[in-house]
Amino acid sequence: MIWQLQTAKQKLSEVVDRAVAEGPQTISRHGRETAVVVSVDDSRRLTGDDGFKDYLLSGPTLDGLDLERPPDLPRPVELDG
Repeated sequence: MIWQLQTAKQKLSEVVDRAVAEGPQTISRHGRETAVVVSVDDSRRLTGDDGFKDYLLSGPTLDGLDLERPPDLPRPVELDG
């Protein structure tokens, strides 16, 4: 469905409800289509965004990195008194 901007502003709840139930809702300004309201599920599907947690988990692994610290004692530190 195409909504005129003024009507979409007045009926934002309905626009959002229809985006969830029926699919993308187009908004026009001065007779030109200018924006689309989509549900979060549709947005994630279209952008491939699986969420922040999945983004972090998809990062590089630490395999092969040497994370061992040398067993040396800490160096002495002088504290000004």
